Amino acid sequence: MNNGQSVKPYVFCDFDGTITAEESLQAVLEHFLPKEWHQMKTKLESGAVTLRSGVREMLEAISSDQYPDTLDFVRQIPLRPGFAELLAFLRARDIPFVVISGGVRGMVEAGLGYLTGQVDEIFAVDVDDSGPFLKVHSGFEGGDELVAKAAVMDRFDADFRVVIGDGMTDHNMARHGNLVFARGRLARYLEKHNIDHVPWKDFHDVRKVLEKRFSR
Repeated sequence: MNNGQSVKPYVFCDFDGTITAEESLQAVLEHFLPKEWHQMKTKLESGAVTLRSGVREMLEAISSDQYPDTLDFVRQIPLRPGFAELLAFLRARDIPFVVISGGVRGMVEAGLGYLTGQVDEIFAVDVDDSGPFLKVHSGFEGGDELVAKAAVMDRFDADFRVVIGDGMTDHNMARHGNLVFARGRLARYLEKHNIDHVPWKDFHDVRKVLEKRFSR
């Protein structure tokens, strides 16, 4: 590591709108449940419902018959440029890369495609499609989050936490990071609360910063 320091870094990264070039879960809901999602989005933005309950309600409104189509839909959403290169850089330096998503594990894996095997771990919502509609299960529910991202981070013995995110589901995760890369709503939130972060457009930006910090 740089400056002769020996630290154990981990990279924790959101999926929807961060790894993907657009909000993939939102795109799925807009496509498969347009009326229901429009109504739920209004409730979420007004604070009438929490993300935890709102996302659960929307996911459980998806019929099990539609689930394979949602996976195919997510496979068509492009990843943000530089992602594969960032993974290669991290693997060469034995820096774990952990995906923490408030979305569905199956959709995350569908979106990652062949790169799934290059990710160290994925934490996300699991769904049971054995009934007429999806049934949601999360082992990390907490507060307003269907997946409590900061609690997931605490599972790892990390001396230095790199956080990469873009949205409102990443607020708590960002507050627990040592180096935070933020874009979109997350960046605006951190700016409002005077929390240090690094703006970024794609994963090439992230890699360049990490190359300076974690030199061979």
